[in-house]
Amino acid sequence: MFNSIYRGFLHAIGRTSVRIISRNPKSRLVQLSPFASAATNRSKPRSKNENRENFTVNYLINTCGFSPEKALSASKYVNFDSAEKPDSFIALLKNHGFTAEQIELMVKRFPSIILCDPKKTVLPKIEFFRSSGMPERDVLSIFCGTPNIFKRSLEKQIIPSYNYIKNLFESNGKSFGSLKRLAEIFCCDLQSRLLPNIEVLREAGVPESKIVVLLQYQPRALMVGKERFKKVVEEVRELGIRPSSLKFILAVQAFRAMNKSTWEKKVALYKKWGWSEDEIILAFEKHPYCMMISTDKITAVMDFLINKMGFESSVVLNRPSLLSFSLENRIIPRCSVYKVLLEKGLIDKGTHLVSLVEYTEKKFLQRFVQRYEREAPGLLNLYEK
Repeated sequence: MFNSIYRGFLHAIGRTSVRIISRNPKSRLVQLSPFASAATNRSKPRSKNENRENFTVNYLINTCGFSPEKALSASKYVNFDSAEKPDSFIALLKNHGFTAEQIELMVKRFPSIILCDPKKTVLPKIEFFRSSGMPERDVLSIFCGTPNIFKRSLEKQIIPSYNYIKNLFESNGKSFGSLKRLAEIFCCDLQSRLLPNIEVLREAGVPESKIVVLLQYQPRALMVGKERFKKVVEEVRELGIRPSSLKFILAVQAFRAMNKSTWEKKVALYKKWGWSEDEIILAFEKHPYCMMISTDKITAVMDFLINKMGFESSVVLNRPSLLSFSLENRIIPRCSVYKVLLEKGLIDKGTHLVSLVEYTEKKFLQRFVQRYEREAPGLLNLYEK
């Protein structure tokens, strides 16, 4: 029986090519490709496209650290049959301070940049940002964080965007500072995206000083189509938040980051913890990020503070910023200290809870740990665990 199966397999090999497509010894996959004969298969030449694809895949794996799967996927969008261009691109970046790891990460994010002309396309952009007086680490950060900036026009997009934002900042008494956060704006079309959305904010009554703050810290909020952005601004205005306040642009950012169904899910979740719709809006006005936190985190923090620590839901309602802190790294360790101090009668229930969580690490240690070292020995060890 076995010999019969074995002869059948050998006969099949006579009409197929066998190729191992997995090097994992635990999963040895074999691909069988029918053909008339081994001789006819050898005589069939590879097409230029096949040769180019194979060269690209091998180069991305061996030089850029791609996995075979990622390299094959990338080869659909970038193809080359010579190492001249990609080698020149990599060499120029290395000569200008980029590490091999940084280059690998950039190419993995946007494989097509590897074919950019080093002297005509890449170098002028690096020199432009260096000439602006930025620290060298910030120049590198711009390209590492937003590598597709290499594909944007320096004269038509990057320089006009840079000059507009620079003038906007300086006219409002703001230092241009670091451009790291603004890097994505240089990949966003100034005329069709950025300027129309800034105009929407102005028409809504948002002062330029607040627009600058939004640009400075959350520029991505403005990188959306005008109609979508206009709708976001209208939704925020319907909440009754004053456009002249900082909360307004924080709310714009929050609404920009979620759709209506996500908002409604979070409203329903807060209602389960006893908040009314008006109270949810009030909490949102105080701390818009409370609606940007995941539902899982909202549930975990509320459950810990209310069910495990015994606080009223109103404590979080009055200071919704509590929801932004890490449960594992901040809230639980500091509440452990709080419980010990409470048990020893060193503080009253509810006293200092918000401050205890919101204080900086240094101030927290001074105020709640070092201050009670004699009355509660081992407090520091408890906290550090």
